[in-house]
Amino acid sequence: MCSIFCCTSREVDYKAMTEGFYRTVSRGPDMSRIERTPTGYIAFHRLAIMGLNAAGMQPFSMGKDKLVCNGEIYGFRPVKKRLEELGYAFLSDSDCEILLPMYREYGLKMFSMLDAEFALVLYDGERGEYIAARDPVGIRPLYYAYLENGAIVFASEPKNLVGWTQGDIMPFPPGHYYYKGKFHKFCDIAEVREVCSDSLDAICRNIREKLTEGVRKRLDADAPVGFLLSGGLDSSLVCAIAAKILRRPVKTFAVGMDKDAIDLKYAKEVAEYIGSEHHEIYMTREEVLSSLETVIAALGTFDITTIRASMGMYLICKKIHEISDVRVLLTGEISDELFGYKYTDFAPDAAAFQKESQKRVRELHMYDVLRADRCISVNSMEARVPFGDLDFVKYVMSVDPEKKMNVYGKGKYLLRKAFEGDYLPENILWREKAAFSDAVGHSMVDDLKEYAEEKYGADWKKTAQKYAYHAKPFTKESLLYREIFEKYYPGQAKMVKAFWMPNKKWEGCNVNDPSARVLSNYGDSGK
Repeated sequence: MCSIFCCTSREVDYKAMTEGFYRTVSRGPDMSRIERTPTGYIAFHRLAIMGLNAAGMQPFSMGKDKLVCNGEIYGFRPVKKRLEELGYAFLSDSDCEILLPMYREYGLKMFSMLDAEFALVLYDGERGEYIAARDPVGIRPLYYAYLENGAIVFASEPKNLVGWTQGDIMPFPPGHYYYKGKFHKFCDIAEVREVCSDSLDAICRNIREKLTEGVRKRLDADAPVGFLLSGGLDSSLVCAIAAKILRRPVKTFAVGMDKDAIDLKYAKEVAEYIGSEHHEIYMTREEVLSSLETVIAALGTFDITTIRASMGMYLICKKIHEISDVRVLLTGEISDELFGYKYTDFAPDAAAFQKESQKRVRELHMYDVLRADRCISVNSMEARVPFGDLDFVKYVMSVDPEKKMNVYGKGKYLLRKAFEGDYLPENILWREKAAFSDAVGHSMVDDLKEYAEEKYGADWKKTAQKYAYHAKPFTKESLLYREIFEKYYPGQAKMVKAFWMPNKKWEGCNVNDPSARVLSNYGDSGK
C-alpha cells in the first residue's frame, strides 16, 4: 500500500496539513515526499512493491503535470511498450509511471481502459485542473473534504483530513473521476446490461478461468508475497490457485482464538494439501480487548461486522509484519457479495437476490474492502483481492441470478463446482460457510459483547441518542464501537452508509445481530 494526498489550495495551515498527511505514514514507510503545484500541494508515502529503487518514487512529473497513485496496474508492461513506441521514456519499473503518458494520449478515457485497483490524483499543469479517480470496486481507498475557502482535499484515509478540513469527510465514489468540480461515473461494476445465457458447465469453466487469471495477475510483485488462509472456501481457493500457478510452496498465515479456534484445523488441512509454508497465529481475549481502540482508529468505522472481522485480521497482519518479510498479502474478500452468503438464502426471488448483490458490491468499499485495506496497510503491507478482479466481477454479476441462488442445497454452488478436481480436499471445497469473525473462535465475539455489557448500564439508550445524527447505535456493543469511533472521527459517521446487516425486509432476516450465527440456516457452519 501507499498513501496519496492532494490539497488544491495554498491557503491552508501548512503545519496542520502536514500533520494530517503523516498520520498514514504506515501505508508507505519507505519514503515520503510533499511537492508544490502552482496552486496547492501533492504528496506521497511509498511502500515499494513494483520497481523497488528510488526511481519509482512519486509524485511522477511530466512537463507541468504531476501524479500520485496508490495502485496496481495489471498488464502494464504491454501498455508501457506501446507508449515507448509513441516516444515516451520511462525512468523506473513502476507500473504507475505509465499513467501520465496515458493521460497525455487518451485523456479522461484512460480510466475506463485500466485493468487496475487504484486511487489517484493528477494535476494537469496545462489546464490548471486537478483530476482524481478511483477503481470501480473501490479496493484502493480515497476520501475527500473541503477547506473553508471551498477548495477540495483528497487523501487515502479520513484520518488524513480530520481536524483541519471543513464539514463531512466522504469516501470518493468508486468507478468515478473528479474533474472541474464534479464527479463523473466511468464504470458501474455492478450494472448488468445483458444477462449471461451460458450453460452451467460454461459458467463454471469461465469462473475457474477468470478467477485463476485474477490470482495470476496479483502474483506479479517485486516484493515478497504471502496469503491469508482462513480455511474457508474463498481464501483456500486463492491459495490453491496460486500454488498451482507458482509450482512452489506459498507462504500462508492463519489466525484463531487460543481456546476455541474453529478454522485453524481447516486452514492446516488446506496448507498440507497444497504444500504451503504455513504459520498459525493465536490470539487471546486480552489481545482482542486491548487492540479494540487501535483497530477502530485504524478502520475509521463503527460498523459491527467490520470491526468484529477486523480483530483477527489486524492481529494476524501485525504478526506477519513482525515475523516475515512479506509485503503483499492476497485475501479472499468479495466472494460473498458475488455468490451469496447465508442470509441471501432468504431472498424471496432471483430479482431480489440480484438487487441485493448489486447493492453490496457497490458498498463494499465501506465494509469488507475497507477492512482488508486498513488491517493490512496499517501494518505496512499491500492487500490484493483476486475476487475483485474487474473481469471476474463483471462476469459473475452478469450470470443469471436464478443460477446463483442457493437452489442446490449448498451456498456458492457455482464457485465450488468450478473448482472440483485437485484444487482442494473435497470436505473443504464443500464445507459450510463460517463467518471470519465467528470462525476465529465464537468466544471472540462473545468477549466483545460481554465487555460492552459490563461497560454500559440500563440507561445506555440515552447515551446512544447522542449519535442519532446518523446510524444510531442499537445495542451496547454498537454503542461501544461508536463512542470509540467518535473519539477519533468526531461527527463523521456519514462516511459509512449504515450497519452491514442482513436485509431485514426478508422473512427470516429481521435480526438484531449481523452474525450468521443468529440465522436459522447456520446449521453446521463454524464447526
